[in-house]
Amino acid sequence: MKIIINCDDLGISAGVNEAIFELMEQGRVTSATLMMNAPALEDAVSRLGKYKGCSFGVHMNLTEFAPLTSHPGLRPLLNDKGEFSGVKLIHQQFFRWTGSLREGVQAELSAQVERALSLGVPVSHLDSHHHVHTRAGLLGVLREVQKRFGIGRIRSRRTVGSLARPMGRARRAANEAWNLALRRFVQVRTTDQFAAFGTFHEQLCTGIALPGTIELMCHPGSVRFAEETALLQGDWRARMHKEAQLMSYNDLV
Repeated sequence: MKIIINCDDLGISAGVNEAIFELMEQGRVTSATLMMNAPALEDAVSRLGKYKGCSFGVHMNLTEFAPLTSHPGLRPLLNDKGEFSGVKLIHQQFFRWTGSLREGVQAELSAQVERALSLGVPVSHLDSHHHVHTRAGLLGVLREVQKRFGIGRIRSRRTVGSLARPMGRARRAANEAWNLALRRFVQVRTTDQFAAFGTFHEQLCTGIALPGTIELMCHPGSVRFAEETALLQGDWRARMHKEAQLMSYNDLV
């Protein structure tokens, strides 16, 4: 088992930045993704050079803060202040991805990757705030963004459910189909499995091993994820199988 522990939301606040970099210094996390339109981005970018063994990607964002572009196609995603209007809209079951909206999204996501590169971020992979990149209507957009910048690694959909809320067959099949499309159509590399850190910790405590490469998502420093942050700071490494290894997205081949 080879494990990438990726912190989402780097740059969203000074407190989140501090929590993530502290865990990196302790060797408890191996990767992070930066939110390119967030208020504490510059602080985060200025500190990346200290963590040569970690990977840093772009946390593509269509749900929070103001977009980097003024593309008219983005209007359905914006509120009266011109900021992204939140996660509920974009995850509605019958949300319509029109051609103009896709064009706007492609322009915005491209601008976010471009900003990362212009700031000197060594972009290793892509994922997204609130998993927006996993919406079926954006598969073609993902392909175009990936082709333009040549970023060969993207986060997959979740493959491991918690013991309390196991993943149903229909959802598992849909997620596996998406992950296959990501590898075959978009032509990128993904980990074999993807789960939240809390789910992984739950599996460790019950002696369940997850084979292959796995990305574990976490949100250090977030008030909403205080319990998860406490788990990250605990003794989970002592519970890992002796053959398990931590790695970053830079090591995913």
